[in-house]
Amino acid sequence: MPVNDWTRVEAGIFHDFHTAWIPEIRTALNDGLLPDGYYALAEQHAGNVIADVLTLHTSEPQQAWPLPPLPDVGGVAVAEAPPRTRRKHVVELTELRRSLAIRHVSGHRLVALVEIVSPGNKDRARSVSDFTDKVESALNSGVHVLLVDLFPPGSHDPTGMHGAILQRLEDSDEPYDLPAEEPLTVASYAVGRRVEIYVEHLAVGGHIVDMPLFLTPDRYINLPLQTTYAGAFRGMPAFWRDVLEGNDNANG
Repeated sequence: MPVNDWTRVEAGIFHDFHTAWIPEIRTALNDGLLPDGYYALAEQHAGNVIADVLTLHTSEPQQAWPLPPLPDVGGVAVAEAPPRTRRKHVVELTELRRSLAIRHVSGHRLVALVEIVSPGNKDRARSVSDFTDKVESALNSGVHVLLVDLFPPGSHDPTGMHGAILQRLEDSDEPYDLPAEEPLTVASYAVGRRVEIYVEHLAVGGHIVDMPLFLTPDRYINLPLQTTYAGAFRGMPAFWRDVLEGNDNANG
């Protein structure tokens, strides 16, 4: 199904959809998409990073620090099948404030985050700054990120949330070249010796392509954003589906 115009409804309606979309993604990941040893959890807080879905790798809680590298198995190898997105950016790690290479959550290492942007992340300059801080913090900690921003840019993120993040990572005042005809963004950030970013843009009425969710800098799985989006949308009240689809029933 096509992506809806979420500016037609108040933030609380998107929040309801958001809370339904996360379980759809979690189920898809845990139902065979993730390789053995990985799992996904829906979380509200994880340290100073507020995440939607955490993809974790199992490890012994008492294992000595630092942990060994993740196994280079499972998923798709970048060298064999690079992600096929229309845009790609590379940010050298010398431009980042690098801290820990890995993180633990409840005795398990944090591997990746899926972040779905909400209206509250864009409602003021501080909100945008806080969100970009969280993404930068995750990348600085060696955690891969998949960003989904289905809202058009506003006065506080004039080139979209990915544009704000990229300017932060590159420490640049140069605005991101966001296509005016496709102002919505999905972006996958893979962090290793540098950050490689795979980007797709779309418009309202377009379809979200499957995006790479990285497990290691060299391996990823394709996350079915379109099918999980459709699954979450089916559960919405008919009245709000009509509003979002522009049906006359919503005015009756």
